[in-house]
Amino acid sequence: MKKYISRFILLFTMILIVGCTNVEDASITSEKTESGEVTTVHTNENDGENTITTVNDESTGEKTANESNNDLFEGYTLIEVDGGDLSGHREPNVVVDIGYGDREYWAFTNEYGQLVRVVANEIILQDEQNEPVLSSGRYYPDEAKVPGVESDVLDEGHIIADSLGGVSNAYNITPQNSTLNRHGDQAYMEDAIRKAGGATDFEAIITYPNTETQIPSSYQYTYTIKGNKIVDTFENVNPDEVNASLNLTENPSDNPTNENTSDDLSRVDTNGDGKVTIKEAKAAGFSMPITSDHWLYPYMYDADQDGMVGE
Repeated sequence: MKKYISRFILLFTMILIVGCTNVEDASITSEKTESGEVTTVHTNENDGENTITTVNDESTGEKTANESNNDLFEGYTLIEVDGGDLSGHREPNVVVDIGYGDREYWAFTNEYGQLVRVVANEIILQDEQNEPVLSSGRYYPDEAKVPGVESDVLDEGHIIADSLGGVSNAYNITPQNSTLNRHGDQAYMEDAIRKAGGATDFEAIITYPNTETQIPSSYQYTYTIKGNKIVDTFENVNPDEVNASLNLTENPSDNPTNENTSDDLSRVDTNGDGKVTIKEAKAAGFSMPITSDHWLYPYMYDADQDGMVGE
């Protein structure tokens, strides 16, 4: 009997030792990557082999995005406003998504309810084939009645146009000079983004002459198209009147344009920086596009390098 008990004790002891050895030989290391993946490495010290398991931690990516928005929205209250709201009223110190559909375009107001900033990681063009676009090319039949748009010379100007995926409530509308909005720098900027198929790193800064008006005095747009960072700054005025006051509306036939002379360039390059913008060329009476065989072409910026500027 004692013989059987001794054998049983010996067998039990061997099983216990083997089990502890297996536990001690196996080590587990987990590491979370910046991309949100969790990598687990099982190492067996007896044979030196590693077993690696990688899984996506989706909650980590969501947390990072939320943290990013929290930083962006710090000091502002996030509210929802219908894209077609025509009231023209803005709440102070708020942030509103003014992107149509799933787009995320964030608009910010100051303590006076003035629209002062709009940002978007990516500008996504209107998709008229898959979005409910009206025959007018707009998402909504009208725009918000922000104080000031009742003027005969001011439009209900979008910061981000319908064609670029923007809505029509007061957080995307400012009273803007009609000529500027339809034919000036605002129109040029929107057209450039459309032709490029969109833009990234978009930011609009809107400035006011005082804290009591909703009519901006100037705009600054910063955005990137095809890898090129562009900064457009302009006053909220009629560009035709500005050009006339600067004597930039003379008949182009009054000056020779078939050869490159310093007098020709100085007439077009109004700020004297050695470069000619589309705005400067148009103001001097040149029609677009300017092609590579034109004497002005070397002084202009051809973003897509297709031999044409202002197409």
